[in-house]
Amino acid sequence: MRKGSYLFLFLRMFFASPTYTVESVTSGHPDKVCDQISDALLDAYLRDDPASRVAIESFGGHGLLVIGGEVTSHASIDAEAIARDVYRTIGYEDELRVTTNIVQQSPDIAMGVDTGGAGDQGIMYGFATNETPQFLPRAVVWAHALARGLERLRRTDPTCDWLRPDGKTQVTMRNGHLVTVLVSTQHAPTTTQEEIRRVLTERLIAPIVGDLQGIEILVNPTGSFVQGGFFADTGLTGRKIMVDTYGGLAPHGGGAFSGKDATKVDRSAAYMARFVAKNLVANNYAKEALVSVAYAIGRAEPVMVQAIDEQGRAIAQDMLAKFDFRPRAIIERLGLTRPIFQKTAAYGHFGKNDLPWEKIELLV
Repeated sequence: MRKGSYLFLFLRMFFASPTYTVESVTSGHPDKVCDQISDALLDAYLRDDPASRVAIESFGGHGLLVIGGEVTSHASIDAEAIARDVYRTIGYEDELRVTTNIVQQSPDIAMGVDTGGAGDQGIMYGFATNETPQFLPRAVVWAHALARGLERLRRTDPTCDWLRPDGKTQVTMRNGHLVTVLVSTQHAPTTTQEEIRRVLTERLIAPIVGDLQGIEILVNPTGSFVQGGFFADTGLTGRKIMVDTYGGLAPHGGGAFSGKDATKVDRSAAYMARFVAKNLVANNYAKEALVSVAYAIGRAEPVMVQAIDEQGRAIAQDMLAKFDFRPRAIIERLGLTRPIFQKTAAYGHFGKNDLPWEKIELLV
């Protein structure tokens, strides 16, 4: 089997399949609340000390928020106040009981990072396709647009004041065509499901996906979604890794992003792999590109870097050599010591053109 073909077969298993489904969630989903809190705390540390090393997790549910992790920083922040502010800004008004347990980073981990090595072992992937202007699969773009649209309607349309922060979206494709759109949204108890379906079909779904002829529309299929957020479910940082990346349509190494500074290659190398994949496609070296990279903890040079195109052909190593995958080089090239991460924590980490790993460069 030729080099790269295992990854190629994984990728094509989805895109050659007649049917696949992609989901997204709103900023008020309990897992996304935790992601945003963790990244808001990361940004707060970086704002005062760009060299901060941060690994923070958040767990919330039923009136309780727990924040824990390991930090090395000269900055001093009020984690509880920041978390409460994020929670209120998302749109929740209830009071939380907040517990924090943030301690010093392990010196064993710091020892390897101090010399420029990776903060952990692991495998990271980056993917891009010419299917959309965002260089993402159309289903991923639609799922995020629907979820973001729910929040936009809630915040900007007075006639949709019955919308609440929690929500999920999902799209199903068959033979390249959209066949099912699913939208579940938290709502005021006095609003009828008929009204919710009518408004969301007219003001959310149709403007995003276009002609609805032949498309199955599902809105709040349980019939009611009054309780949401931490009232209805627990949330945890890093539990929406497919929503954060490529919707399950490309491999994932398993490492989450939010709450981690860029010395953690789970985050920075995944961003770099996306940067490389997008630039390979944008510069017409492939119609689809899948980049994979792997690290050993404490070692700067990756143990593997490879890229394949839509035919499963390995992209030449001299092309990949244009990109330095050592952690310090990634941080410098993409400017990852800046406090830019909270805005990544909802509606996907890729496809937003104001982020440095989405920048297109001319490859010569």
